[in-house]
Amino acid sequence: MADKYVGRRVKRTEDPRLIKGLAHYVDDIKLPDTLHVAFVRSIYAHARINNVDVSEALNVPGVVAVYTGKDVADKVGPVPCASALPDLKVPDHRVLAKDKVYFVGHPIAAVVATDRYAARDAVDLVMVDYDDLPAVVDVEQAAAGSTVIHESFGDNIAYKMSSGEGDIEAALSSADKVIKQRILHRRLAPIAMEPRGVLARYYPGEEELTVWSSTQIPHLLRTQLALMIGIPENKLRVITPEVGGGFGSKLNVYPEEALLGWISMQLGKPVKWIETRRENIQATIHGRGQVGDIEIACKNDGTLLGLRYNVIADLGAYHQLLTPAIPTLTGLMLSGAYKIPAIQINITACFTNKMATDAYRGAGRPEATYVVERALDLVAAELGVDPAEVRRKNFPAANEFPFHTATGLDYDSGDYEAALNKAQQIVDYKTLREEQKRLRAEGRLIGVGVSTYVEICALGPSQAMPAGGWESATVRIEPTGKVTILTGASPHGQGQETSFAQIAADELGVDLNDVTVIHGDTGVVQYGIGTFGSRATAVGGTAVLVAIQKLKAKASKIAAHILQTDATRLSFEGGKYSLEKAAASAAGASEPVVPVGEAPAAALPEPETNGRTSLTIQEIALAAHLAKELPPDTEPGLSATYFFEPKNFTFPFGTHIVVVEVDRETGDIKFLRYVAVDDCGKVINPMLVDGQLHGGICQSIGQAMYEEVVYDEQGQLVSGTLMDYALPRASHVPNFELDRTETPSPVNPLGIKGVGEAGTIGATPAIVGAIVDALSPFGVKHLDMPIKPETIWKAINTSH
Repeated sequence: MADKYVGRRVKRTEDPRLIKGLAHYVDDIKLPDTLHVAFVRSIYAHARINNVDVSEALNVPGVVAVYTGKDVADKVGPVPCASALPDLKVPDHRVLAKDKVYFVGHPIAAVVATDRYAARDAVDLVMVDYDDLPAVVDVEQAAAGSTVIHESFGDNIAYKMSSGEGDIEAALSSADKVIKQRILHRRLAPIAMEPRGVLARYYPGEEELTVWSSTQIPHLLRTQLALMIGIPENKLRVITPEVGGGFGSKLNVYPEEALLGWISMQLGKPVKWIETRRENIQATIHGRGQVGDIEIACKNDGTLLGLRYNVIADLGAYHQLLTPAIPTLTGLMLSGAYKIPAIQINITACFTNKMATDAYRGAGRPEATYVVERALDLVAAELGVDPAEVRRKNFPAANEFPFHTATGLDYDSGDYEAALNKAQQIVDYKTLREEQKRLRAEGRLIGVGVSTYVEICALGPSQAMPAGGWESATVRIEPTGKVTILTGASPHGQGQETSFAQIAADELGVDLNDVTVIHGDTGVVQYGIGTFGSRATAVGGTAVLVAIQKLKAKASKIAAHILQTDATRLSFEGGKYSLEKAAASAAGASEPVVPVGEAPAAALPEPETNGRTSLTIQEIALAAHLAKELPPDTEPGLSATYFFEPKNFTFPFGTHIVVVEVDRETGDIKFLRYVAVDDCGKVINPMLVDGQLHGGICQSIGQAMYEEVVYDEQGQLVSGTLMDYALPRASHVPNFELDRTETPSPVNPLGIKGVGEAGTIGATPAIVGAIVDALSPFGVKHLDMPIKPETIWKAINTSH
């Protein structure tokens, strides 16, 4: 094909079914005789269970069964935690509480009925006799030794860890300036558009269980569910229909998934549970949740010497799949985009009487970036220099990559100054600062925030991952010439049905609409790891590319056999293997120089081609399936599978510049400009990149200005509905001015770095920095998120 698909703004091929309402989410799947499940959840944050009386609930018309913790304690295994850290304490968390509850929303009993209304009515008739216990809500109090949640551990500390390289004490003692600041990362609720959902169906005759779940990791979920409920893994199939957003919150194995599979096995009927929004905020993982103190050491000229971060991480009441690992990711990324010779992070991870925290868009990297970027702003304020110049001074140069950080990572490639320069050019930075001075003189509060971030993506090498870091792909050309891709990645909004088709269309010379990408079905797709950590294209897309190359090698062999020539004489272009291309190329080549005394090499004989000089990839695919003209020892069919194992992570980067105006009378914040220059390596589809950035920045706006999961002193969830948990609305979102630089990654042949979390990581410190800068005339140097109008009003009115 003349026009390549890769690099073009191609509309998502998956969108029409979504826009038309023709897509299928879990609740859209209707099976005959489906029963519905509703959960009795704890109303206390911390309590002993004396008794659970289900007798009245069983009398409700339509109720089929009620299961309690005692019913399933020895039938269903514990909720898995995949993190492996030294001396990690892992609670024995079961799918239903048996003797004790330790967060509001903790499931106690499951009611099964013929419809969801009967199940919900019966929930209110389950009588739970509690003994209320003191709740541990404040993570610093949990670390200090208040009421112990899991008595067998003796305290609330899940683990402690210190890491980093360089001599931090020497850096702090030799510095001209040591700046300290407490940093709070409030808990956030991911709030995917569609809450979680599970449908399970067991066939007793075949002893086969199928689970439909809105998960990000269908194969890993299958493995864990098989272990939890004791079914052979090859008798269990997990299907992921439309997910409706995940952001990491569906990158887990939840109690409901295992329990519904077990219930279906007991009753021999399909069972379904669809999470309500209140349940979603109570019992789907939360993100962030850290309290930390930073010390940043520098010279008077702004050169950074060292950074220490002492952090207490709020893990919640138990561990989900990656809960303990998230603070360690924060530690890994504390170097940011800078040369910091000495870095130390000291983590104290604690249990509290709240829902577990886990991976939420960025997963530890937004916390690290926020810490480093706020530190750079504090250095700039202390030294009285422009925050952009402090950053520029401490960048590694483009020729210093791969760049080793004092956190132990090796950044693959980068040109951080190029991204900063481009963002400053777009916003006309010098003029902007002059205009800011002029408007301030008029009494207007204008602020400019700068964030130059780097993140870790394409998670990654198996040695660094709890369950493998590779990804798989099978590419098959059907007898009719249509292309099928089976990917172990599990896209749910990232657009890989389109981007993988773009890769295949270019590599095979076929029309984009002739490529179908299949994912999320363990009964059809070879084992894969899943979608998270901005890995699906960098790792999964590379697997697709290499599988295609393997397929083409076989196709070339078949074509050469049919055309009765050597494969080296063939060229491939536009979906066709051609003999004349190679011959023409050979004819135009200069004669080789033969050393004196040596005979010239014998020329290859001209092939007999039966009159044919070319074959399309579709013709080769048909021939491969008919198997009448195959070379000796060649298997029929035309397909290839590849498992790609990356040797390193990738490290996207960029610069975000935000301009805001603050109303000194009301504290309201107005965005005047939002400029983002991001570098995610080679770009397959700029439209998909822009979409990912839009969503990520919007979530950062939420964290910076609106969102906060709030528990009271008794552990009651105060922000338990969307009437109480504030999300940014369309009117709160500015126009985004997006651009990019392109620095290919050497980690994979596509040169891709990843972009799914970039907006969330780069935006938050830029927004906060702009607000703080606007308030700098009042002596404000830092404000904790979310920065609400009343926060600003108080800062202005208490400044004197």
